[in-house]
Amino acid sequence: MISQGSGPTLLGFDVIFVGTILAGVAALAVMLAIYAAITVKDPMAKRVKALNERRDELKAGIVKSQGRKRTSLVRKTEGTEKMKDTLKGMKVLQQSQVEVIQQKLAHAGYRNKELAVMVIAARMVLPIVLGIGAFIMFYVVEIYPDWQMKRVAALGFAVFIGYKGPELFLKNKAGKRTTEIRKGLPDALDLLVICAEAGLTVDAAFNRVAKELGRAYPELGDEFALTAIELSFLSERKMAFDNLAYRVDLESVRGVVTTMVQTERYGTPLASALRVLSAEFRNERMMRAEEKAARLPAIMTVPLILFILPVLFIVILGPAACSISDAFAAKPGR
Repeated sequence: MISQGSGPTLLGFDVIFVGTILAGVAALAVMLAIYAAITVKDPMAKRVKALNERRDELKAGIVKSQGRKRTSLVRKTEGTEKMKDTLKGMKVLQQSQVEVIQQKLAHAGYRNKELAVMVIAARMVLPIVLGIGAFIMFYVVEIYPDWQMKRVAALGFAVFIGYKGPELFLKNKAGKRTTEIRKGLPDALDLLVICAEAGLTVDAAFNRVAKELGRAYPELGDEFALTAIELSFLSERKMAFDNLAYRVDLESVRGVVTTMVQTERYGTPLASALRVLSAEFRNERMMRAEEKAARLPAIMTVPLILFILPVLFIVILGPAACSISDAFAAKPGR
């Protein structure tokens, strides 16, 4: 006979107990979501502070350029200089390599050029550290004694991750940042058109757009705010636009920069050119959304088979299976 306190079972598990655990997990997830929504912070707070520091650096650079040659705006730290001298002594630091890493850092949102030396040093040190750690774990401690050739593959994978890890991190971060900037660029151009037609200057228009789009698109607002600061303080306005194209790995931004430079040089109407670019980028965004929607049925096939259909079968056949199991379990006691 089945005890009176036992509930329905499915595949050997108490359905009521499992449901209670899942309900508790769902309640905890809801509480965490509410907490995250209540304690959301302004994404532009730290960015505005960094931009103010950048403004002070530009002011200092311009003041120093009046008396002597313009010095670098990047503040050199003693630790970075020692690391740079060490890498140069080991013949592993080349200027072309440093420039490539600096551009990747700019694409990822890191403007401190000294970090390029640290990335190169990490690419040299991490493979050794991870390789030694993997060798100790697999060959000295032998956490998986049954592995034979898999040990060699795991050791090679650890070394590969150590070498490619910093680059993959920067590439992933730059890709996410570029995607966010691409989403907000058409709206930013529409606001630039409105500001230009209202009679604002280019630097004032960029500053206004940065304030309006700072919460919706923090990355784009950050770039526009920095461009507005550089337009106000740099001796050549073209340099500010070139810096914007340098920091953002996006063909659309390069098109905007080219339009801005041509407008500054030849005096062509800015509003009409930006309106054409905005319409083009908006159509491109719509085409990209339609492309994703067209791929959706093929992408949903695998999740449908692996996750949705088994749950559907459990919901439909679960009560019948529980009734049959209880019936067979009750027969010997009669």
